[in-house]
Order: sequence, then C-alpha cells, then structure tokens
Amino acid sequence: MESLEQILVNHFSRTPAMLAQDIYKLLFQAALGCEHAVDDEKSVRIWLAREWSEMGAGPSDPLLDPISPDGQILRIHLRPYLRSGKDPEILLKAFLRTATEWRGSTEMLKAYGEQAAAQLQAGTVPNRPEGIEAYFARLEKQGFPAVHHSEEYTRLYRPAYRVIARQFLEVI
Repeated sequence: MESLEQILVNHFSRTPAMLAQDIYKLLFQAALGCEHAVDDEKSVRIWLAREWSEMGAGPSDPLLDPISPDGQILRIHLRPYLRSGKDPEILLKAFLRTATEWRGSTEMLKAYGEQAAAQLQAGTVPNRPEGIEAYFARLEKQGFPAVHHSEEYTRLYRPAYRVIARQFLEVI
C-alpha cells in the first residue's frame, strides 16, 4: 500500500510531463476502475488485439503499477506483460471482471482530487501550472466523465495498459 502522495511522486518521476488531464485520468482510474472502458467483450477483445499489434516500443514501465492508495487498483502495463510471455486472454478476462464486478465511487475521486491539489500546492509533488483544482471542478460539474490522456502525455509516453482490480490478479 502506498499513499496518494507516493503514487503521484512515482508517476511524476516516470512521466514528468503529466498535465492536469493525466492526473485526473490516473485518479479517475484509481477511484472508478475501468467500467467506463467496456461496451462489450467483443469490442474489448478487438481493442486489446489492436493495441498489442500497434503499441510498439515505449518506456520501461513496471508490469504491476498500483494506482490506488489501498493497492486494490493497478495498471497492468502491456509491454512488460507481453515480454513476460503471459497469455493475453488471461489479462482480457481480468480486465472484463474488473469492469463488471468492481465498483468505485465518485466520492473517492473527489477526495483524491482534493488530496492531489493539496499536495501540489504544498509542493510535496511536482507542481503543475494548469490548475488541478479548476480542472477537477470543471469535470465534477460534468459528472466526472472519463477522459483520454493528454496529447503530450500520449506522444511522450505511449501509454499501453489495462486497469485491473487486485482481487482478479489470481488469474494473472
């Protein structure tokens, strides 16, 4: 288990160009998992297969990347997963189970946003000029929708991962 501060420091150390949008996405996934990412199994299967074939080289991410302070939600990075020789079908099933069986809360997302803003203001994690508080406030008014990574983050870090609840790691 890590504190939210440790999670943010870890992510800023690996991806220092994170913008408010990317911080929000990280905290959104930590609080709400991946339920927004699943329409049906067939489309998720096609999405994963396409990403396997198109992701190419990228940063040296860890295989398991805890993103929630309680350690229950993780990003499973696809490049190290693929290099390990693990079965994509197992990852797909864990992702689908997370999307259909795990439930988070917008209250937790709001709390994470407040904590992150306080840490950014206090300087305990790298400060970003784009105003995390204003970004969260705007998205809260919209009902906390899912967002994509910023264009800069995507260009620099080529993210490729799936959000999985730790309880489903037994299949990995």
